[in-house]
Amino acid sequence: MPRLSFVTDLHGHPNRYDKLFEYLIQSPPDMLLLGGDLCPHGFHSINGDFFADIFLAGFERVRAALGNRYPKVHLILGNDDGASIEPWFIENGAGGLWTYLHMQVVEEMGLTLIGYNYVPPTPFMLKDWEKYDVSRYVDPGCVSPEEGQHSISVRQRDLRYSTIAQDLSELTESVEMENAVLLAHSPPYKTALDHAGLEGKMVDHVPLDSHVGSIAIRRWIESRQPLLTLHGHIHESTSRTGDFKEQLGRTWMINGATGGPELVVVEIDTDNPADAARLTL
Repeated sequence: MPRLSFVTDLHGHPNRYDKLFEYLIQSPPDMLLLGGDLCPHGFHSINGDFFADIFLAGFERVRAALGNRYPKVHLILGNDDGASIEPWFIENGAGGLWTYLHMQVVEEMGLTLIGYNYVPPTPFMLKDWEKYDVSRYVDPGCVSPEEGQHSISVRQRDLRYSTIAQDLSELTESVEMENAVLLAHSPPYKTALDHAGLEGKMVDHVPLDSHVGSIAIRRWIESRQPLLTLHGHIHESTSRTGDFKEQLGRTWMINGATGGPELVVVEIDTDNPADAARLTL
């Protein structure tokens, strides 16, 4: 099966993209998976130089350099990427540069790829890619999807009643899991991948949970047991726990985010995900 490279939470930093494109040219994988929060902070519309001059031009340069060695590229967005920019990624990937994977199940190179953008409610105000997790509960200090801001129109019923748990169930109900890879921006709850370092902090005298991942995603992994799941979102988790990967049953779960300025690339042999390596460039 293919050799994967996983990168996430680039947040539009030109130096990270420069390093990514050079890495792809020098060491092209079979497949590149991008795990969301790709754009500069606060970009909710297509403006500035990032989209055409950095993202699109960069992948075009890589394809020109590699020819038929150009990797299959699949991507999702994250909670810091406004939903109003989603059509740009769909339209500009149509020529084969990349595939936008959110709420899609795609068969590619012997793998079943599943994409999912949404994260549980956060303290941040942009809610385009936030949903209630398993119920309408919101952690202390966080803002509900109904009370935040959106860059596109969303039905009130969806804001109030839609959950991550329901989405994953409906999206994957009939999907075989033997060679499935979930690309999800949120990490699973209470793992080495979702530690936000909130120990000792309180909101209105209520202690905060340091684990801020998705309960729904964890339950889905426990029950469905895909081959591999890839996550970002919690930048500091790896430095706090010392681990970027963890096994839950047969499933290997990996966080590719970093709290530093460097580019992190996780290289994964899908025949042996346990040996995944985290490169700092």
